[in-house]
Amino acid sequence: MIAPSTAPLPGWTPRAPLPLDPMEGRGVRLERLTPAHAAGLYTALEGADANWNFLPYGPFDADGLADWVGWAAAQTDPWFFAILVGGLPLGVASYLRVVPEHGVAEVGHINFAPALKGTRAATEAMALMAERVFDAGYRRYEWKCDAANRPSRRAAERLGFSYEGVFRQHLVVKGHNRDTAWFAMTDGDWPAIRIALKTWLDRENFDADGRQSLSLSTLTRPHLVLRDPDLG
Repeated sequence: MIAPSTAPLPGWTPRAPLPLDPMEGRGVRLERLTPAHAAGLYTALEGADANWNFLPYGPFDADGLADWVGWAAAQTDPWFFAILVGGLPLGVASYLRVVPEHGVAEVGHINFAPALKGTRAATEAMALMAERVFDAGYRRYEWKCDAANRPSRRAAERLGFSYEGVFRQHLVVKGHNRDTAWFAMTDGDWPAIRIALKTWLDRENFDADGRQSLSLSTLTRPHLVLRDPDLG
């Protein structure tokens, strides 16, 4: 169990809204989603219908995706980013439920094309988004997913988010019940998680064929406050 805390926060003041300018890494760029990304995203996601199983929308044909991108690009919470590798949009992710008064933000609406899944660029994109949250002085960064979405639960732990439980009958999505698994990292967790991410992403962690020496899970697991018991 996670011990409750009522620790005082002397000097706490609400944080500024999160910056929405581009984020640039070694192998990936995140920029605000715009309608100009729609065609490239459709090409990258074409045929990956399973990607939409746990999202509250989709799958789409080309026109439907263009309409969705137009809608998403106009939102102010969530704030959607296109994830680009080599200039090509290969996925999206967003900040949502951002509450500067409490220093809390969430990552969600994650949709990686097959060409992005399982790559260093995918992990670097998530690392950049986390880094921005904590660099802005926020206290808590959340990851929530359908409790039936085991790959998402594994990804959360791998990236350093600690398990916090399941909210039963939390939502109705596409006419189905959704129990929601909650994960989070805090500003106290972040320094060790940041080092783990940077260690894993370092070129020295990979051989000439791209094989990792240390897994990210090996690096982040010691810093999890609580692990997901359903993942073993």
